[in-house]
Amino acid sequence: MDAIETAPPALNTDINQITKKSKARSRLIMHGFLIFFGLIMLYPLVWLAVSSFKPSNIIFSDTSIIPRHFEWQNYTKGWAGVAAPFKIFFKNSFVVATLAVIGNVLSCSFVAYAFARLEFSFKRPLFALMLMTIMLPVHASLIPQYILFNAFGWVNTIFPIITPKFLAVEAFFIFLMVQFIRGIPRELDEAAAIDGAGPIRIYFSIILPLLTPALVTTAVFSFLWTYEDFLTPLIYLTSIENYTVPQGLRLLQASRGASTWGAMLAMSLLSLVPMFIVFFIFQRKLIDGIATTGLKG
Repeated sequence: MDAIETAPPALNTDINQITKKSKARSRLIMHGFLIFFGLIMLYPLVWLAVSSFKPSNIIFSDTSIIPRHFEWQNYTKGWAGVAAPFKIFFKNSFVVATLAVIGNVLSCSFVAYAFARLEFSFKRPLFALMLMTIMLPVHASLIPQYILFNAFGWVNTIFPIITPKFLAVEAFFIFLMVQFIRGIPRELDEAAAIDGAGPIRIYFSIILPLLTPALVTTAVFSFLWTYEDFLTPLIYLTSIENYTVPQGLRLLQASRGASTWGAMLAMSLLSLVPMFIVFFIFQRKLIDGIATTGLKG
């Protein structure tokens, strides 16, 4: 009888051990797949970093991960540039990207606050029209915008690139903030209104501080998208001293042909550093902003 009574606990123990081993094996297989595909995704970046230290004539023929000879001159040649030092392109990109961040954060938050909290005529049709612009290809408005900015005399300046950012043209960021603001309790607005606060004071004192995750998300994406944009500067910037980093890389490759592959790859690697820094510094706020926004009704 004692043996029969003790059998079920032993059997349950065996089942629990088998279940734990099965779960551990499943996690191991899943992590193995994730590591494998992660390495595949990281390989282009590793190849870029390794190739930036190789002589230009063997970059596409030598497949070794560790360079046999480190060509440090790739970085000095790339930094010296062709028609202008590469530091000028970095400076121009940082100026344009920083102004784009300021413009998008301010203008899009103003518009989002109006759509989420204020009442005005044609609010719903205007909001629907704003969302429809997300589906509008950038090429559809490229020629009219160029004609307009050319009439203003803004071609070969940064104004055609940064001015739209201050006019809330990024519907995606507006929608992101609207969804976030809708999740902020209206009781806070009502309490501030009872104390005599108007819409502008409510925006700066209540909405803006609570909107931080969405603002950080907007700032990060604005910086990355503007920093790596090639088409818009290509259309409006004609002088080399006004070029941004993507144009500088293209200029470096096109000027001397195959002999500058090493220098171009070296500058390509350096151009990624600011984006990695921005992402790693704000990644927690970025994830929080995207995740919590998706839960707002």
